[in-house]
Amino acid sequence: MRNAHNLAAWSLAAVLAGFAPQILAGDGHDHGESPAPTAGPALPRFTAVSELFEMVGVVNGKNLTVYLDRFADNSPVKDAKVDLALDGTAIALEPHADGEFEATLQDSLKPGVVSVTATVVAGEDADLLATELDVHEESAAVTHEDTAEIGMKSYATWAGAGALVLGLIGWAALRRGSSRNRSTGGAA
Repeated sequence: MRNAHNLAAWSLAAVLAGFAPQILAGDGHDHGESPAPTAGPALPRFTAVSELFEMVGVVNGKNLTVYLDRFADNSPVKDAKVDLALDGTAIALEPHADGEFEATLQDSLKPGVVSVTATVVAGEDADLLATELDVHEESAAVTHEDTAEIGMKSYATWAGAGALVLGLIGWAALRRGSSRNRSTGGAA
């Protein structure tokens, strides 16, 4: 009988521990604003590489930023002229810094595969770069609050399942202990 009571006591302690709050903070205890989540959908981008140049383009809505580096040493290409076309439509790029160009598109790109061609002239070096840009439909972003709610639901589900299992173990132990006492005449 004593083992059954010990098992029941430990089962109850485990169940209660599962429902204990993870963190308790007193009044005035604050860690400030939580940082913004870094996960989210990636912006559509393209890359093109040749023996002379490396080009990366990033599309953010109607804004297009193009980075142009030398293949040999990954340094930004100075005084380059870049003629860019998306699906055959010429895009006027404005230089902003060495190897960095920007453009504003007339319309946001539609989902699908977009062909990208660029003619690069830098001093005596000239090259034609070609690649594709795969634009996906925007998916619903998961916010920090959504993940916290999902985490709490998952925690509550597992805690409830654990409590049920431990309760059944304790109940079985008590039943087994009480049936032993009946068969031995209740002598301890």
